[in-house]
Amino acid sequence: MFQRHGGDVFTYPGILDLSANLSPLGMPESVKKAVRECADSCAQYPDPLCRSLREKLSVHEDHPAEKIVCGNGADDLIYRAVHSIRPARAVIAVPCFSEYEKALSETGCDIIRHLLREDEDFLPGPDILDALTADVDMLMLCTPNNPTGQLIPPELLAAVARRCEENDIVFLCDECFIGFAENGEEYSLKRNMNSKTIVLRAFTKLYAMAGLRLGYALCGSSSLAEKLRESGQYWSVSAPAQAGGEAALSETDYPRRAAETVAGERRYLTEELASAGFKVYPSSANYILFRAGEGLAERLLKEGIMIRCCGNYAGLDGTFYRTAVRQRQDSEQLLKALRRCING
Repeated sequence: MFQRHGGDVFTYPGILDLSANLSPLGMPESVKKAVRECADSCAQYPDPLCRSLREKLSVHEDHPAEKIVCGNGADDLIYRAVHSIRPARAVIAVPCFSEYEKALSETGCDIIRHLLREDEDFLPGPDILDALTADVDMLMLCTPNNPTGQLIPPELLAAVARRCEENDIVFLCDECFIGFAENGEEYSLKRNMNSKTIVLRAFTKLYAMAGLRLGYALCGSSSLAEKLRESGQYWSVSAPAQAGGEAALSETDYPRRAAETVAGERRYLTEELASAGFKVYPSSANYILFRAGEGLAERLLKEGIMIRCCGNYAGLDGTFYRTAVRQRQDSEQLLKALRRCING
């Protein structure tokens, strides 16, 4: 069972969905309220430039508003970056989010897969620098990576950013899960921005706003921001999404509570999966990659639980699985079902 993405609750209604990696706290009440209250404004077009939202993001991220571009989720911005830059050759580190390669392939780009090694727990190393040659136009990395959960060491991220600037390579760094990492901002590319960098973030994961579709790009230069802004559809972010985003940015305690909940539950679930005999890989995100026999995802579906089979990730096969980190009762339900699947 190879899903392109997690979160397909429409095919499996009523299931415990551990295939999508969203905040275990659910959408903040302030976001729900803001979305409801903006109903009247939906009779007109939304602000195509997301001016109010970008001003709030500018304060929140300490980044100039003119270098921020909002989009219909992070996916939208991946495609806009690729279609506006039109790289002839690009590097991705696999396994990684499949939309990077799909977006690049749509433009006929020559895609170089830099393989992350299982015997190194899929942790990126300095050998990535060797792939960043002068004939490369674009690099896409993710930290924490999806599906491995591994953070790129800050010193390596800084070196990659320098190499990209030296060789005129646009560096798109996907940080959509960094809010769940302990001391995540210390691992952010924001600390080493230059004229060739783009930091990608989203409200989807940290605030459990997947259905609203809202992401944003922090660009290292005004020219990069303008390219992204001019690409794609004109009204890319709906009025409810903009209202929800502004409300989320007003939440001062929610991100901390979400990250703390994930940290504790991630430790618990990692230890329990390992004690059950599974090969578990280190994670700093709100999901865990582990290895088991083929067919586990199908057996869990019969138990009413959906996890992500990672067989369609480049560099992995059908024995790799990803599960979201949720509340304790969800983890316990998963663990009981796994034991039934193993023991029969």
